[in-house]
Amino acid sequence: MRQSWWKILAIALLLYTLIAGLLMEAPRLPILNETIRALHFHVTMWFGMILMLVAAVYYSIKYLRTNDISNDDLAIEFTNSAILFGVLGIVTGMLWAKFTWGDYWSGDPKQNAAAIGILMYFAYLILRNSLTDSQQRARIGAIYNIFAFAAFIPLIFVLPRLTDSLHPGNGGNPGFNAYDLDSKLRMVFYPAIIGWTLLGCWIATVRVRMRRVERIMEDRMINS
Repeated sequence: MRQSWWKILAIALLLYTLIAGLLMEAPRLPILNETIRALHFHVTMWFGMILMLVAAVYYSIKYLRTNDISNDDLAIEFTNSAILFGVLGIVTGMLWAKFTWGDYWSGDPKQNAAAIGILMYFAYLILRNSLTDSQQRARIGAIYNIFAFAAFIPLIFVLPRLTDSLHPGNGGNPGFNAYDLDSKLRMVFYPAIIGWTLLGCWIATVRVRMRRVERIMEDRMINS
């Protein structure tokens, strides 16, 4: 039970996010109105994704320093969790865009950059699956992961700010703080980030254990 406290916390925070995010009174903002509730899912999932990618880069660097395959397990599974959150973030963002911008996909620079970034990480998975040697796959995957993250951050946070964008805080549009990201929103927003991040860690650790069990079974079959 002592080792499961963070899993219980993740469930509690996500239940709170779901209930409070949908039912708690939300500020009436121009254009956004009730759609501001998507903030607790779309934006917070992307925060969780970024934190997962940071963890993946950390373990990729650790693998390159140690050649310990267990670090590669953590790197790939944190990346998988990040990709899941990224896809969910894009889907929830498209739903939000439909109600605020009038279309699911308007070619907004940040939408396009996000899609390119996710495709870049899909390429990472394809690259890994194309390599048969485990150490080669881990080493090349780790190097790709580091450079992908270095390209991903400016792609979604820097470049959209250099051009016109419908997203708040980009292209001259005011950010949510200017609109009034008040205490009602913050009471759900920050717990949601923690909840999604803990869920991502939970998914990653379960999949890491599955990888290690599969590796042990393969080794037994080879040795038998």
